[in-house]
Amino acid sequence: MEFKEITAKTVDEAITKACLEFETSSDNLEIQVVQEGTSGFLGFIGSKPAVIKVRKKVQEEEFDILKELAKEEKKEKKAPVKEEKKEPKKEIKKETKPVKEQKKGTVTKTQTENKEVKPVAKEAQPKPEPRKPVVRTEEQVQQMKQDAEKFLTGVFGAMELPVEITMNYDKTADCLEIDFAGEDMGILIGKRGQTLDSLQYLTSLVVNKEQQDYVRVKVDTENYRSRRKDTLENLAKNIAFKVRKTRKPVVLEPMNPYERRIIHSALQGNKYVETYSEGNEPYRHVVVVYKGK
Repeated sequence: MEFKEITAKTVDEAITKACLEFETSSDNLEIQVVQEGTSGFLGFIGSKPAVIKVRKKVQEEEFDILKELAKEEKKEKKAPVKEEKKEPKKEIKKETKPVKEQKKGTVTKTQTENKEVKPVAKEAQPKPEPRKPVVRTEEQVQQMKQDAEKFLTGVFGAMELPVEITMNYDKTADCLEIDFAGEDMGILIGKRGQTLDSLQYLTSLVVNKEQQDYVRVKVDTENYRSRRKDTLENLAKNIAFKVRKTRKPVVLEPMNPYERRIIHSALQGNKYVETYSEGNEPYRHVVVVYKGK
């Protein structure tokens, strides 16, 4: 596979663009830095963009895994199901002894042994009550939008970054959706979406400061959230194939809680692997382990 040249303001931004374009993590990319980005005088005079060359690593293990799994599935489909011969059950005659009369309230040893022990049913845990829908007035929604826009406009003004802000309030999900548009939104995304997550967290604090009931805030740009989700789901499937073949656990890179939930959800129904999280924030990560059939 040939190298592809990618440019951005910094090397980190260029790597982020490459991860999105190739739909994989940086661990699966072969990266060559051609030129480091420089800001120049006053941030623009004599500035130079960062240039990197990227191509996807050729992983022979993944090809072998896919081939062998395909062969196994074909064998399972073609293999005829053998019917087990059922042997006639032999009747065992039990000697019946005369039962002696006993006093009321007494139990013999034989009666205790022959009594079937019924499994004790586990007490059903009460399901968590669904969140009650919050009805917000038009004034409250407008106040939320004004607070968010005032905060974000101040941030982008300090960064000297022209950004078009679009807001929409989803009544069903009780969520304030904010979208950014501009020439170079890679700066707002940051490495693995860290800058975008930080903006979302800070905006949520500002918006909920004057709200009695908590409202969710979702910040996105260039459909990054959806593209990142697809990338993580594809990564999870590839890792599951690898773990099934090698029987060895795989530790993924540190992720935020939202991205970890995507990995867990993608492999939740897999009968060969299972997932769990370990470590402390911000280095908490997902581990994929083999569990067999």
